[in-house]
Amino acid sequence: MNFQSSRRRGEEGIAVVIDFLLSNARLVLGVGGAALLGIATLAVKRLIERAGRAADDEKVEQKMAESWEELSLVSASPTLIRKGIEGVVMKHVTKATKQQKADLCQQPQMLDVQTKPESKSKRLQLCALTLQERLQQYYHTRAALSPQEVQRAQSVALDICTEIQGFLHSRHPDMPLGDMTLGGSLLDDLQVVSADHACLLVPLQLESSLWRLIPGEETLLTHPLHWMVRRINLEYFPKGRSYWDRYLVGGYLSAEAVVNMFSKAVMETVNWPSISSTLDCVVRPVLGGPDLRLEIRPGNAVEGAESDYQPLFVSMLPLLSEGDVVLTAQPEFTSPWVNAWHLSLYPWETQRLAQLDAADNGYRKHTLKILKAVCRQNPALRPLKATPLANLILHLSDSESDWSETSLDVRFQQCITELIGYLEQGALHSYFKPAVNLLSGLSEDQVDQMGFMFYCAVSEPEILLI
Repeated sequence: MNFQSSRRRGEEGIAVVIDFLLSNARLVLGVGGAALLGIATLAVKRLIERAGRAADDEKVEQKMAESWEELSLVSASPTLIRKGIEGVVMKHVTKATKQQKADLCQQPQMLDVQTKPESKSKRLQLCALTLQERLQQYYHTRAALSPQEVQRAQSVALDICTEIQGFLHSRHPDMPLGDMTLGGSLLDDLQVVSADHACLLVPLQLESSLWRLIPGEETLLTHPLHWMVRRINLEYFPKGRSYWDRYLVGGYLSAEAVVNMFSKAVMETVNWPSISSTLDCVVRPVLGGPDLRLEIRPGNAVEGAESDYQPLFVSMLPLLSEGDVVLTAQPEFTSPWVNAWHLSLYPWETQRLAQLDAADNGYRKHTLKILKAVCRQNPALRPLKATPLANLILHLSDSESDWSETSLDVRFQQCITELIGYLEQGALHSYFKPAVNLLSGLSEDQVDQMGFMFYCAVSEPEILLI
């Protein structure tokens, strides 16, 4: 924090102390604590500035003493959520945010010579927007994708799907696969900010008399999302009767072995330069990761140069389905268990949201897309993925029936409050599998940073829509 050169010597001494605190805050308090200390110090700076303009030295000392007392309360608490400092934080944040909004609204009046009347009226209009209007504006300008962008991404992904399926049928005609299709958020109108990823579903066909899907609760892993696929009836149908017997590990179909097979058979074998020339785009596999992913760029894109089109990533997802159960081969979720298959709850969650919105013309999906965009565009909130947000809305729908367009601002603020509670508890349980904690993968620092952002947004939710 830099003070003006016209400060008195005593105030310069305080500035030096504050600079020292801020420069060492990350080491002492951590990332979240440093952010909190910065907010509180901003309020202290404003108090000192007002005190510096006072004529009475006793009032100056009194204001500075009160400021240091508040600062000591904040800086003594490195963990933001669990130390009971919400009142101090909110007082400073509210004061600073209101001052910033007032400055924004007054700025056109201070720059009448340099600002045109049209831009001044637009800025004043922006300051006058309600939260409901800001949310709708944010949805249309940040969250929602244009139909043209979605159609272009889907068309490219379908072309890749056709090429891969044709290659597998010609090179591995005996491999029992179903028809490959697109799936995921791009197909379900749940993708936000940009159409930059798609999912290619690769269904494996298993003989019902030779394989059995074992729920996660019935396995030694006892994890509700970690299912296994057992080879049965070996006494009547020995190994070799099923194509997938070659990927058995310990009597179970190995998801990791299946992924490795597709990596070698597709990612490392297909002539991608030839396909790139056919599709007029640059297609190349992303090797070295646990998933099967392709990166696709426009044909006129230059390596290392900026382009109007972001790369599209298409992921191949081998899966097994039986009834409404969908198991996916995703070692990044089931590691280190090579035999485990991931139970995907995405179809259930998406279908439930669609049913609820269809029943009452609700805006649940609308709200979910806004929350996804907010978390994606805010670095502190990026660890919060789509699955916890979808389950948050599903849980909230059990207690709140009004999800109309006019209640969008109320539901948005309620989602923020509910997220703070879940972060304080360190647990957000899956709607369909309550034994699964959807926040278990977050670190303490991530929880602190997200909690701080949401605490700030309780009184000023607009800060999430910047």
